[in-house]
Amino acid sequence: MEKEKKNPNSGENEDVDIVDLEEHARTHGTEAPRAKKYAFRVDKDRVVVDTPIITGREILSEVGKTPEGHKLYQHKRGHQPILVGPDESVNLREKGVERFTTMPKDTTEGRENGHCLHQDFRLPDADETYLNGLGLTWECRKDGVNRWLILNEWVVPTGYNYDKVSMALLIPDSYSDSPLDMVYFREHLARPDGKPIGALSTQVICGAAWQRWSRHRSSANPWRIGIDDVASHLGLVDEWLRREFEK
Repeated sequence: MEKEKKNPNSGENEDVDIVDLEEHARTHGTEAPRAKKYAFRVDKDRVVVDTPIITGREILSEVGKTPEGHKLYQHKRGHQPILVGPDESVNLREKGVERFTTMPKDTTEGRENGHCLHQDFRLPDADETYLNGLGLTWECRKDGVNRWLILNEWVVPTGYNYDKVSMALLIPDSYSDSPLDMVYFREHLARPDGKPIGALSTQVICGAAWQRWSRHRSSANPWRIGIDDVASHLGLVDEWLRREFEK
């Protein structure tokens, strides 16, 4: 259902009636024009507001969620997912703003356009469009019975022994009805302070030993068919990496 947010300061001159941020970022790649209304997706819900400045808390509220129960990630063309704080203001007119995804807080352990370097299988069009917009190179590789999505030069949060890594996601044959799970890194991550990282093991992918992080969704945070995708799982990966230093 389309939802609207009223703006008490909407008396200023606007250039267009409504701008769809995702379409504008994909087709123009420039700052969004001043408009009477701004349309964007939060997960799969379409939201329409009439102010370009909005807080993370307000975005969550538009889809019936709160900062107490969910985290919010902003997806901008050419960037990795960006964590948005509850009281952090987002300028919807900024160059590249496309959409937002949410993630329940109870998960537990267990630039320029990019391009595909190798493609043994296809992902859904929405995933491929998203990956190209990250500004990274990526690959779809078959290794025996397994299908792997590999992203290169992924920036990890500060505190690890590497600044950038190659990351792999195991893609089930029945994705996206079946969930994505865990994450794998070609560069074996470690904490410089010497503290061990739990639930790690080794997985051979295309002849190389990768580091497997056994991290899973909880029963309260299941895979949402029709909502979750590569983008939302990458937001979850970012959460796992940051959470390591919150223990």
